[in-house]
Amino acid sequence: MKIKINRHAAKELKKMLESEEAEGKLFRVYVTSMHGDHAHYDLKLDTPTENDEVVKTDKDIDFILDKSDEYLDGVWIQFFHVPKEEWLITNPSKGGHHHHH
Repeated sequence: MKIKINRHAAKELKKMLESEEAEGKLFRVYVTSMHGDHAHYDLKLDTPTENDEVVKTDKDIDFILDKSDEYLDGVWIQFFHVPKEEWLITNPSKGGHHHHH
């Protein structure tokens, strides 16, 4: 499985990983809802289970992905500062629909 992350997202996620509640945990990307041919995504701190794959990124952040969910393979996590601060999680290989936070 693959995951991409932009440098702004990496910077924000690394800050979150420094908190006490993040100790020993990784970020899980998961599908919050399905709409026909596309999914909506979110992030949370979690620990991997036997159904998961820990996926490394080129930004030194590992993510937990459920191996059985095809909509997670190829997810792209971005964080933008302009025009406002927001997260954008998409999967270009699955229709490119996105979810703003």
